[in-house]
Amino acid sequence: MDVDAYAAAHNAEWLRLEELINRAGKLRGAEIDELVELYQRAATHLSVVRSASPDPALIGRLTSLVARGRAAVSGANAPLWRDAARLITVSFPGTVYRQRWWWLGCALFGNLLALAVALWVAGDPRVQSTLGTPYDIQQLVEHDFANYYTEHEAGAFAFQVWVNNAWVSAQAIVFGILLGIPTLYVLVVNQLNLGVTGGLMAAHGKTDIFFGLILPHGLLELTAVYVACGVGLRLGWTIIDPGARPRGRALAEEGRAAMSVVLGLIGVLLVSGAIEGFVTGWVHTTWLRIGIGVVAEIAFLAYVWYFGRKAVAAGDTGDAIDTPDLAPAAA
Repeated sequence: MDVDAYAAAHNAEWLRLEELINRAGKLRGAEIDELVELYQRAATHLSVVRSASPDPALIGRLTSLVARGRAAVSGANAPLWRDAARLITVSFPGTVYRQRWWWLGCALFGNLLALAVALWVAGDPRVQSTLGTPYDIQQLVEHDFANYYTEHEAGAFAFQVWVNNAWVSAQAIVFGILLGIPTLYVLVVNQLNLGVTGGLMAAHGKTDIFFGLILPHGLLELTAVYVACGVGLRLGWTIIDPGARPRGRALAEEGRAAMSVVLGLIGVLLVSGAIEGFVTGWVHTTWLRIGIGVVAEIAFLAYVWYFGRKAVAAGDTGDAIDTPDLAPAAA
C-alpha cells in the first residue's frame, strides 16, 4: 500500500474529525452524526494502516485521533472508577499473568544469585574484610540491620519505602525500552545487596534475625521487583523480536500494557510498604510477623492467577487502548 497516497486521500476526513473533537461539547444535530461517522472511518483507517504499513508516525497520529474520537463519542465523561476497575481486574493481572515466565525467571535467577553471594560472603572472612571494617560489620549485624525498621516513625517510614520501591520498579519497567540492560542492572544490584547483607548476618550467627525481618515485607516486595524486571525485560525483547507485528505497533502495545503494571505495582508496593513500616519492626512475635507476609504473598499470587488467567483466556493483552469501533467501509 502507498502510505503517502492513502494519507493524502483521507487527510481531509482526519482534519475534519479533529476539528469536531475540539468542539465536542458544542456540537449539535448533524455535526454529532458526522463526528460518529468520521470516528468510525478513522478507526477503520487505523486498522488498515496497522496491517499494511509499519509507518510509526502515521500509526501514532491515527491512534491518538481514534482515542480522542472514542472519548468524544462515547466516554468523555466516563466515570474514573470504570478505568480503575479495569486496571485492577483485567489490565494489571492480565499482563502480569501473560508475562509470568519472564518474572518467574527473574525470581529464579535473582534468588540463586543472592544465595550464591550470601554463601560466598558467609564462608570467606577475606571477602567480609573487603566489605567493611570489623567495627562497621559488627554495627550492622548487631544494631543497624534491626534498628533500620524502627528508627523512624512507622507512617513516615512506610511512605518512604513505598515511594522508593515504586520509583525503582517503574524505572525497571520503563528502562526496558533500552533493550532491558538497565532493567537487568536493577535486578542484579538489588540481589547483590540482599546477598551481601544476608551473608554478613549468617557469618555472625544472625540468620534467624535476617529472615525474621526480611520475610514479612520482603516476600511481596521482592515479588513486585521481579514482576517489574520481568515486564521490563519483555519490553526490551519486543524491540529485538516483535514477532508477527510491526516493531512500532508491537512496542506501542507492549508499552501500554507495561504502564498498567507500573500503576498496579504502586498498589502492591503500598501494601508491602505498610507491612515494612507497621509490622516488620513492631510485631515482636516472629511467626506472626512472617505469617502476615506469607498471607500477603499468597493473596497477591492468587489474585494474579485468578484474574490474570481469566483476562488472558478472554484474549485481553493488557493494552490500555480498547479495540475501536470500525465502520463498514472499504479501505
